[in-house]
Amino acid sequence: MVDQNLAIIILAAGEGTRMKSRLPKVLHNLAGVPMLGHVLATAKLLEPVATLTVVRHERDLVARTINEISPETIVIDQDEIPGTGRAVEIAIESLPEGFGGEVLVISADVPLLDFNTLAELVSAHRSAAGSATLLSAVLENATGYGRIIRSSDGLVDRIVEQKDASPAELEVTEINTGSYVFSISALRTELPKITTSNNQGEKYLTDVIGLLRKDSEKVVALEVSDVGVVSGVNDRVQLAEAAARMNAKIIRRHQLAGVTIVDPLSTWIDFDVVIAEDVEILPGTQLKGATKIERGAIIGPDTTLTDCEIGENAIVKRTDGTLAVIGKGATVGPFAYLRPNTILGDEGKIGTFVETKNSNIGFGSKVPHLSYIGDTEVGVKSNIGAGTITANYDGVEKHHTKVGSHVRSGSHNVFAAPVTIGDGAYTGAGTVVRKDVPPGALAISVAPQRNMEGWVEQKRPGTAAAKAAEQANAQHENPHNK
Repeated sequence: MVDQNLAIIILAAGEGTRMKSRLPKVLHNLAGVPMLGHVLATAKLLEPVATLTVVRHERDLVARTINEISPETIVIDQDEIPGTGRAVEIAIESLPEGFGGEVLVISADVPLLDFNTLAELVSAHRSAAGSATLLSAVLENATGYGRIIRSSDGLVDRIVEQKDASPAELEVTEINTGSYVFSISALRTELPKITTSNNQGEKYLTDVIGLLRKDSEKVVALEVSDVGVVSGVNDRVQLAEAAARMNAKIIRRHQLAGVTIVDPLSTWIDFDVVIAEDVEILPGTQLKGATKIERGAIIGPDTTLTDCEIGENAIVKRTDGTLAVIGKGATVGPFAYLRPNTILGDEGKIGTFVETKNSNIGFGSKVPHLSYIGDTEVGVKSNIGAGTITANYDGVEKHHTKVGSHVRSGSHNVFAAPVTIGDGAYTGAGTVVRKDVPPGALAISVAPQRNMEGWVEQKRPGTAAAKAAEQANAQHENPHNK
């Protein structure tokens, strides 16, 4: 049910210069989802009456991403006055008319902040019946962070920034994480009082805490139990650290759901990947996008699958696949390359050094070795010989190849599309198929083999090959000589 007394404001207006990127910081990916997407998803779980995201840098790109991920979120444009305090001040103007509850303020660059932590923060605020509740953390090394200074009764007295802290205050290890719950009345009263009279010329949200304490309002802090969930991302180093933490959580979730992951440190799984029970993931595997793997499949080692569907008991090893569908009991690899729109039927096989694209390979059919199959339909129980190439491009257009059921093609074939090979047909080794093959026919290239005897001795005299040929010929003429 919607919590009519809770609204959420997400701060996403910053440029993120330390990322050194043309892409806005909040759109950098973690586990296949933009950082902002993780925060929006967590906010949605709290079921607020409204979620508002404040944007400014690369406004259109960020807003478009918000609309794609969470169309119900209200996008708020920050004006020329910078600062988190100004962002919240503008956002509350767009809250539903008559709203009188609490406002949760979180940052779009803290992607690991989870539902349980935020739900506990909201609950703590309501229990304390104060004007504001801060989410705090205790760090061994608090250098660079704003310190939370508590009064003798345990309530928050003030937040002191590193540069303004006294030696005694610098000894404090409890820091402000930048996540808050405010009563809406406190924000409406105190935000207009904030000024830009500071070195940065910004309106700081943290100034609200000092104003509330000056007015003798109650401010409390909830210490987070897992410091990792409040880790912000400001540069590429922190992005990698956050990705590792999130990946560890994703892997643990799948392990507890019945998935065997042999080496978690070398396995990377995106947030939206779906894996059934009794799947085994071997080392060096990356599962990306909307990949879905059914029960009993074995994936890896050294395999990358993006937006793929893998059937029950399939085996996919040392393979790179994108937008491919692999049937039940099928086998792929090693060293296979599955390009988009590859479909391998149940019990089929795509083998070693095979590349496929835009092809449907039917039930029980096999492409075992060293082949390229593109824009092709293969029936059931056919075998494509080693080294087969579907020549699907004529320099202007792509053409389609159709291989029937129970076909046996020889090694080193070229199917010059468009061409159809009928059911039950055979092709000889080295055949170039340029026209349709009727069902049950044998297609061969008709040029006879010609042997030019003595060519090596004549054209390459004195070489090792010539000497070997001379010795073999002499032995053949007089087999009793040694």
